Amino acid sequence: MRERFYRLAADALENDPSVAMVFAEIGVAEMPRHPRLFNVGIREQLMIGVAAGLALEGMRPVVHSYAPFVVERPYEQIKLDLGHQDLGAVLVSTGASYDGSMSGRTHQAPEDVALLAALPGWTIEIPGHPDELERALRRALDGNGRVYIRMTMETNAAPVDGDGLTVLRRGTDEAPLVVAVGPTLDETVAATAELDATVAYLSTVRPFDRGGLRAALRGTDVVLVEPYLAGTSSAEVARALVDRPHRLLALGVEIPELRRYGTPAEHRAAHGLDAPGIRAAITAFGAQQLSAA
Repeated sequence: MRERFYRLAADALENDPSVAMVFAEIGVAEMPRHPRLFNVGIREQLMIGVAAGLALEGMRPVVHSYAPFVVERPYEQIKLDLGHQDLGAVLVSTGASYDGSMSGRTHQAPEDVALLAALPGWTIEIPGHPDELERALRRALDGNGRVYIRMTMETNAAPVDGDGLTVLRRGTDEAPLVVAVGPTLDETVAATAELDATVAYLSTVRPFDRGGLRAALRGTDVVLVEPYLAGTSSAEVARALVDRPHRLLALGVEIPELRRYGTPAEHRAAHGLDAPGIRAAITAFGAQQLSAA
């Protein structure tokens, strides 16, 4: 995804005079020199302030860095410089929750989506394939709102066409609805291959497709598989189904930190987000319902 983004970003600078890029060292070496590419150095709060200034001048700013540097470190500036002034910008992160696990906790940000979801007016895109990244970025550049696009090294084998919650496989009416977000799809499909489950996909998590969830769910059980902090979209599911009896299993990155560096695959497995972990969680969830009955 990252290579695709740099190619698209360079293209946008060349062909759209309203686009400006604001970087803080990360990724600058991957881009051609351009008068509308601003490198502010290792000053991420300034990166957001500069983007807000460009937006005030009618530009479409694109901000890029690792997720903790583009969301967590300048969070106050995102809230005030962009949000409070109702200015549009596109934030594009790399690193996701644990792609940078070999660089330690400084490069990990499983909390990023929850942080931005706490602010009004954000569209949050979690592409699971480079083609989906391209679609999300082109849509963001054509608009004028506040958009966060979360890139990752963990990509699905194939893109999913269409917007909103998309049902990919239908189980029985009593089967749980398993919603895979972005790059969790392939592991989720593998996990549910031998289970009675309806599998759906979602890459735009804010605004959350409540109508799509309601239409897809025929039983009572929802399993949400998110590649960031577990439970980030639980409230959205609750709001969508406020008038319907339901149970929710929210899978994702757990709050306790993994203090050993490890590889991204090891982090995924430790958080139960690989196929065996997802399968075990869904099976236990179903067993709870049977024992309660």
